[in-house]
Amino acid sequence: MPKMKTKSSVKKRFKITATGKVLAGPGNKRHGLINRTQKMKRSNRGSQVLTEMDAKTIKQWAPYGLS
Repeated sequence: MPKMKTKSSVKKRFKITATGKVLAGPGNKRHGLINRTQKMKRSNRGSQVLTEMDAKTIKQWAPYGLS
């Protein structure tokens, strides 16, 4: 049986923790920042943990995990 491929976009954008949670960078930080509130810009720093259903999808796209 051949190896399954990992989606390249998932390799670049997500990280799987040791406990199996999926971390992702928040959106709405690239352009049009003058229209966003300061609170929104502050809360979108760092990484966010994805919901269980989204994490399930990401793990299907990364069959061998992300290192």
